[in-house]
Amino acid sequence: MADDMWKTPANRSMRVLDRSLFRKDVNLKAARIFENKDISRCAKALEKSKDSLHLTRFMPVRPDPDPELVKLGRRCIILRPEFKEEVSEPSSPDTGSHSRTPWPYSATLNELVEQKVISIIPFQLQIEYKDWTYHEIISAILPEDDQDEIPCGFSQVGHVAHLNLREKYLKYKTLIAQVLMDKNASVRTVINKIDDVGEESEFRTFKYEVLAGPDDMKVCVSEENCIFEFDYSKVYWNTRLNTEHRRLVATFNEGDAVCDVMAGIGPFAVPAGKRRVFVHANDLNPDSHASMAEAVARNKVGEFVFPHCEDGKKFIPNSIVRLIQQPTYQVVLSEKTKKASRRDTKKDNDNNNKDARKRSPTPPRSPPTKILVQPRLFAHFVMNLPASAITFLPSFIGSYNVPEIHSLRSTQPEEFHLPQIHVYCFSTKSEDNIAEGFKICEEISRQLQFEVKPGKISEGGVEIYDVRDVAPNKRMFCASFRLPEAVAFREQKSE
Repeated sequence: MADDMWKTPANRSMRVLDRSLFRKDVNLKAARIFENKDISRCAKALEKSKDSLHLTRFMPVRPDPDPELVKLGRRCIILRPEFKEEVSEPSSPDTGSHSRTPWPYSATLNELVEQKVISIIPFQLQIEYKDWTYHEIISAILPEDDQDEIPCGFSQVGHVAHLNLREKYLKYKTLIAQVLMDKNASVRTVINKIDDVGEESEFRTFKYEVLAGPDDMKVCVSEENCIFEFDYSKVYWNTRLNTEHRRLVATFNEGDAVCDVMAGIGPFAVPAGKRRVFVHANDLNPDSHASMAEAVARNKVGEFVFPHCEDGKKFIPNSIVRLIQQPTYQVVLSEKTKKASRRDTKKDNDNNNKDARKRSPTPPRSPPTKILVQPRLFAHFVMNLPASAITFLPSFIGSYNVPEIHSLRSTQPEEFHLPQIHVYCFSTKSEDNIAEGFKICEEISRQLQFEVKPGKISEGGVEIYDVRDVAPNKRMFCASFRLPEAVAFREQKSE
């Protein structure tokens, strides 16, 4: 195919989006089908013989260009615009150039013409703005010097597309946002972040500007079969952490007690609640707490997820004490019974009717129940505040020096266990993640005043999980380890 035939019309001085610029007419040929009953047969035959035009954005079967035939439901099939150079006699003895003749049709197409099933007609294919991709349009607008890294990535939170444009592309921001919104049907608002997360507020919110659409930041998102509604301008949410939420929640067991110290609106807590995990979820941001409470109610996990709004450093020791001192709490679950098939039910009824007079009626069986009792100790602590979560670790020092825990430890050692800590952090991007693991462990050791090293949790080590890239020289990690007894029961020095 001739490259220029499918080239996007360009205007590199455009600063206000003109969609009409991207209309283009391409002159082709088409196979007009005389009888409607032959449309399917011809389409399959010409696709197999590679005569028909096949591009991702265009269907080869189109209404006939004659309006009168369209009324009769007639169709045509667009043919490929290919050409083949003749290698026989030169068209000009002086120059030696060869003539170019139209691409020869296949035997299949020629046969259909001879059978008077089809005829070859001119066809003008109209390509419009809607037919070009985002990348094609932006490439036709931006100056060639600015096309080394065309902005194409964005995060979508509900109906909001969140861009993080580099400075060199800010002068094109309105164009980029408008085209992006046009090409993504679920996007109604496009914003650009104008500061780093957490610069504006300790609640990990950020300043933004609206580039296209209304300034409507109230969104609804679905993750792990849970629905969350929140104001994106007031709380923290990162769609790219979906995989990490799923990974960590999968390590919790049904009936575990989990403490989510920086829970946000509940992306760990609410899915865990659906897995019948008891979660005490906390966030200092009142808006996050309100959205989490709403998500708990909406997703019907109120028996398992308990929202809190406290300072995380105080919440850690307070939650440990509250849980061990709390009266026994249990959830009674009715397990669904398997429904009998209609055939089995009819057979049972026939057998019962034979001797119904001799037998007393059988009372219906109540469905079996399952009782989950909330443990008195947490199995996991989740600390997802990567910029500063490690600095919260000193709150665990001496946190288990509680009479009730000492009693449980001595009288019921089988029920006593110290929790796994999952603390998120940032570190420099490096090819050597082992070296990064030692750096993270050094900081954890400093905060706990107890030396820990990379290794398996079961052997007392710290497992370092590489979560994701955050910036060119910045990565997010999750460090998981079991709280050492020497830390949990250390005597606190009185001031």
